[in-house]
Amino acid sequence: MKRTIDLALVLLTGALSIGSGHAQSGSPGVEKLYILNCGEGVAGDISRWSPGVNEGKSMAFVDNCYLIKHAQGWFLWDTGVTDAVAAMPDGLAPADPRAIHWRRPKTLAAQLDQLGVKPSDLKGMAVSHTHPDHVGNVELFPTTMLYVQKAEYEWPGANNQPRFKPEHPVTKLEGDRDVFGDGSITILSTPGHTPGHQSLLVKLPRTGAIVLSGDAVHFKANWDNRGVPTMNASKDATLASMQKISDTLTKEKAQLWINHDKAQRDGLKMSPEYYE
Repeated sequence: MKRTIDLALVLLTGALSIGSGHAQSGSPGVEKLYILNCGEGVAGDISRWSPGVNEGKSMAFVDNCYLIKHAQGWFLWDTGVTDAVAAMPDGLAPADPRAIHWRRPKTLAAQLDQLGVKPSDLKGMAVSHTHPDHVGNVELFPTTMLYVQKAEYEWPGANNQPRFKPEHPVTKLEGDRDVFGDGSITILSTPGHTPGHQSLLVKLPRTGAIVLSGDAVHFKANWDNRGVPTMNASKDATLASMQKISDTLTKEKAQLWINHDKAQRDGLKMSPEYYE
């Protein structure tokens, strides 16, 4: 009898150790994150983003895209200013002189090519919102599944035109979404700047958690002062989304990477370097 019990314990212990080993060698989730240069520009008057503060002050802006290597495939966050601007000697001047005059030092296509990543390699993509400096190159990836909030997708564009090509594959979200089902890349619904604005929580094995702001906030002073841009769709929703991001930073012990903040970006590693 004792021998039978001992044999059962040995078999059980072996099964547990196999299960443990399998869990440890399972999907590692996010492996790398690259920051891509998706535009550089100068804003004519940054009080446009922080009413009553820095009236008439000009400031350099940047525009980042993020390429993430996940165990299940590549994922792209935001697509930046259209690559066509790279061929414009004077860049793309805004209609409103207070806004951003964009230039494109490097194309998105060239940066992906440098990394050996083809458009067809992308498992999925998402944009924070549908302003031109974030959706400029969506159609470089015509067959890649696009994750966007339903409220953003259905928000009428200029002359009531759709914001994306109807034939582009799309997953319309109504709230947060764990993209790969393992908690490593989570789209956060953060409306306010636009009706369906979203941000991204990425959990890296060594760097830790990072929240990519999209345009929930434009630069650090804007975040510190909780400044709400005059052109935002909803002030109340913007402030609520800032609080949601703040709560997420605390809960996940995360860093906040502010998309357009040049001072912050200048201290980060740019592609082909990467974060793990």
